[in-house]
Amino acid sequence: MKTAIVTDSTAYIPKELRDQLDIYMIPLSVIIGGETYQEEVDITASQFFEEVRSSDRLPTTSQPPVGQFVELFEKLSHDYDAVISIHLSSGISGTYQGAVQAGEMVSGIEVYPYDSEISCMVQGFYVLEGAKLSREGRDAKEIVSLLDEMKETVRAYFMVDNLAHLQRGGRLSNAQAIIGSLLQVKPLLHFVDKVIVPFEKIRTRKKALKRVENLLGEAVSDGGRYQASIIHANREEEALEWKAQLEEQFPNVEFGVSYFGPVIGTHLGEGSMGMGWARKMTE
Repeated sequence: MKTAIVTDSTAYIPKELRDQLDIYMIPLSVIIGGETYQEEVDITASQFFEEVRSSDRLPTTSQPPVGQFVELFEKLSHDYDAVISIHLSSGISGTYQGAVQAGEMVSGIEVYPYDSEISCMVQGFYVLEGAKLSREGRDAKEIVSLLDEMKETVRAYFMVDNLAHLQRGGRLSNAQAIIGSLLQVKPLLHFVDKVIVPFEKIRTRKKALKRVENLLGEAVSDGGRYQASIIHANREEEALEWKAQLEEQFPNVEFGVSYFGPVIGTHLGEGSMGMGWARKMTE
C-alpha cells in the first residue's frame, strides 16, 4: 500500500526537503494591501515582514479552497493507494476541515486527514516522520497510529515580542495589551485543546526564553532521543545563537531552526520566538 504525505504551508518545511521526501504541500494565503499571496509560493517570510513594515494596513489570512485539496487528492490517486493529509490545528484554521471535506469528495484513494493540533515546524515533525515511515513501506493506518504515539511527547512554547498583534487579532483585550506593554510582559503561549492560550506571563524576553529552555530540560531528562526546532519571526541570528548554546546543554536532542512564516507571522508579529520538541520515532 503506497501512502502519500500532504501538508500545508504553515509547516514551513523547505522545498528541497519536501521534494527529497515526496511531501506534497497546499499553501495558505496572506492578503497585504489588497494583494493575495500564497505563502511559500509567492512570498517568503522575510519579504512578508518587509511588506508589513511598509504597509498601512494589517495583513489578513485565508485558508485553501476545498477544490485545491480535491484536485491534489485526485492527482495522487493515480500513483498512491492512500494519503495522510497533515494540517495546522483545527482550533485556529479551517484548513484541516477542508481536507476532511475533500476526502469525502474523491474516490480511488483513501484519505486520512490528520489534525496536528499545532502549527509551524512542530506540525512539520509529524509530516517528516510520516514521510519517513511511508518510505519504509508502513501503511497509512500504522503511520497514523505512530503519529498519535508521538503526539504524546509533542510540546511547544512561544513568546510574542509585541502584544499589539494578539490584541488586534482578538486574542488580547485592549487593557491587557496596554498593561502588558507598560510592564514589558512577554507572554509565553502554548496550544491546549487545539487553541492558543497563555502559559505564563514573564517580564523580559531573556527570562521568557530561559523558561522555555528549562521546560525543554525537564522534558528530555529521561535521556531519550528528541528533536527540537527553534522557531523565529525574522530573528535568524538570535535563533542560531540559541541553537548553538542548547546543543552544548542537550546532547540527546537534535536541534533545527525554522521560522514563523507569513500566515502565522500575521498573528504573532515580527520578533516572536519559540521552540517545540518531540521524541523521535525514526532516524
